[in-house]
Amino acid sequence: MKYIVAAAGVALLSACSPQKDTHTETAVDAKITYPMTVRGNVTDEYFGHVVADPYRWLEDDRSAETEAWVKAQNEVTFEYLEQIPYRDQIKKRLTELWNYEKVGAPFKEGNYTYFYKNDGLQNQYVVYRTDAEGNTEVFLDPNTFSEDGTTSLATLSFSKDGLLAAYAISEGGSDWRKIIVIDVETKEQLEPTLVDVKFSGISWYGNEGFYYSSYDKPEGSELSAKTDQHKLYYHKLGTAQADDPVVFGGTEAEKHRYVGGQVTEDDRYLVITAAVSTSGNKLFLKDLSKPDSELVTVLDHTDSDTYVIDNQGSKLFLVTDLNAPNKRVVTVDAGNPQSDHWQDLIPETEHVLSPATGAGYIFAEYMVDAIAQVKQYTYDGELVRDVELPGVGSIGGFSGKKDEDVLYYTFTNYSTPGTIYAFNADAGESSVYAESKAEFDSSAYESKQVFYSSKDGTKVPMIITYKKGIELDGTNPTILYGYGGFNVSLTPSFSMTNAMWLELGGVYAVANLRGGGEYGKKWHDAGTQMKKQNVFDDFIAAAEYLIAENYTSSEKLAVRGGSNGGLLVGAVMTQRPDLMQVALPAVGVLDMLRYHTFTAGAGWAYDYGTAEDSEAMFEYLYGYSPVHNVKQGTHYPATLVTTGDHDDRVVPAHSFKFAAELQAKDAGANPQLIRIETNAGHGAGTPVSKTIEQYADIYGFTLWNMGIKTI
Repeated sequence: MKYIVAAAGVALLSACSPQKDTHTETAVDAKITYPMTVRGNVTDEYFGHVVADPYRWLEDDRSAETEAWVKAQNEVTFEYLEQIPYRDQIKKRLTELWNYEKVGAPFKEGNYTYFYKNDGLQNQYVVYRTDAEGNTEVFLDPNTFSEDGTTSLATLSFSKDGLLAAYAISEGGSDWRKIIVIDVETKEQLEPTLVDVKFSGISWYGNEGFYYSSYDKPEGSELSAKTDQHKLYYHKLGTAQADDPVVFGGTEAEKHRYVGGQVTEDDRYLVITAAVSTSGNKLFLKDLSKPDSELVTVLDHTDSDTYVIDNQGSKLFLVTDLNAPNKRVVTVDAGNPQSDHWQDLIPETEHVLSPATGAGYIFAEYMVDAIAQVKQYTYDGELVRDVELPGVGSIGGFSGKKDEDVLYYTFTNYSTPGTIYAFNADAGESSVYAESKAEFDSSAYESKQVFYSSKDGTKVPMIITYKKGIELDGTNPTILYGYGGFNVSLTPSFSMTNAMWLELGGVYAVANLRGGGEYGKKWHDAGTQMKKQNVFDDFIAAAEYLIAENYTSSEKLAVRGGSNGGLLVGAVMTQRPDLMQVALPAVGVLDMLRYHTFTAGAGWAYDYGTAEDSEAMFEYLYGYSPVHNVKQGTHYPATLVTTGDHDDRVVPAHSFKFAAELQAKDAGANPQLIRIETNAGHGAGTPVSKTIEQYADIYGFTLWNMGIKTI
């Protein structure tokens, strides 16, 4: 394993095998006195089954009682964390590793070339621009949006001539946004800020205005109250937001929880998607060249995920998984765009397709066992070439405007920091545009993909990353990470926080569980609703594989996941508390009987089902819901629940209730703690300073509870 340099003042985990402390109990090991959490007498009835919900009061994020509880829990948690002797050493080294210049791929808008850059430890990336003479200046600096760096830039979109820009900001990590319109030359705000925008893009129509989406502001708490009716609006510059017309949605007859609008590059069409859940969408089209044109229905059902990726005049190019679980690209004339007129352009293959367009070509990215391959096609469907990639890993990019000659893509894997490549689309040649300046010796590490058998015999891939020459003696501190839901694919990518874990001597394993999108819709559906246990079984089998192959042992294993992955950790640690030493559920969906009653949670029903659907669905959810399956008298692994008080995607009440149950019922000596980040949300836009502090706490907690007393 890589040893931390002496200058960092840290010796390494495993210059020899980590040893448990043989001295007397330290202060950090002393029995924890948790804050008292009052148990109420609230109950709910589902199909004749009465279910207690003693911590319902913690759902009220505006109450003084909840605020006091959060403060008391944080006091206990940070008192514990502050006593871990090497916590500050980890924070110092992570800060050193993080402190390097990071640059994004350039993009042209109007008379300028824009790019994102972070000097090293800036809380938020800064947007720069360069003019035709090569002069570079700051265009937008989100670090000036708030004193503590918790207001972030969420979206930036330019008018078609590049003379105007609209950008959205997030305050405190919330999904609620504000949109600000500025003159690109003067950077002056042109009109009042648009407010109460959520789950929205910004799509300009020429230079006159733009489309955006939002919900009506809910009654009660804007951070937890249910939002159920998404709408698409059009904002014409110079008019009041209150006068913005609803373009789609807002009818009581038919509710859609997710509505989006996108104008094609040539300003010809407005494409509208509408969905009731996170999987499956309806599709509509409006010809903007005809002022009074009717909205045309392309798909009137939600049996597929289908999107328009480009057009050539009236010829539309769509990507769809309708009758093609691994997706295909089809073409159709906008005059008759329904599915019975579709023609295959890039047929479905055995691998999952994710296409992008740019420079007049279609780039078909395929996942082959979670590894990227790219094929370049003409708009006539002719294969131009297999694009040669720099190595085995993940790519992002190959997208841009039609008239661009050079496109950009990023290549990365678990041990290789992201490098940006410039791709000459006509010649098919790649060259390094911006090499990572991270001080991380990738050559000292390796990743290995393995395939293990789950409980029902299904083969599941997993990538394990570690220091070259590692001894498989069962003593390696290991983090097993998973997600397993919502068609999300975990492909190899580099992060400095994971690099820190590797440098500390740890093994990092990522399992591609069912419920994800690595093998298409069938793989996704195999981990949904009453097949959700497959996901947990896959994760359990991954842990058992790592132990059986002597990468680690139960005493040196931590499991980690966030959001739906937080549910994964919560379910697995309650089903198999003996399997791991440390559990790290982050911003998790943990109350499966009530998740759909908060914010946009009802939209997750495709993956989960709801407790109101049927008695069988209720019983299934109740059978694994982490909040409802903490058992009195059980010895649970050392647990550090993490969440943010402004998380309005997965409300923190999930984590609050779970932590309260663990503290009340755990019979062992392991700590059951919750770390609640204030003025923070689900994760996006989190300031660098907060991220570093959080991971120093997570890694310190993890190593200490694996019995590692010095590093």
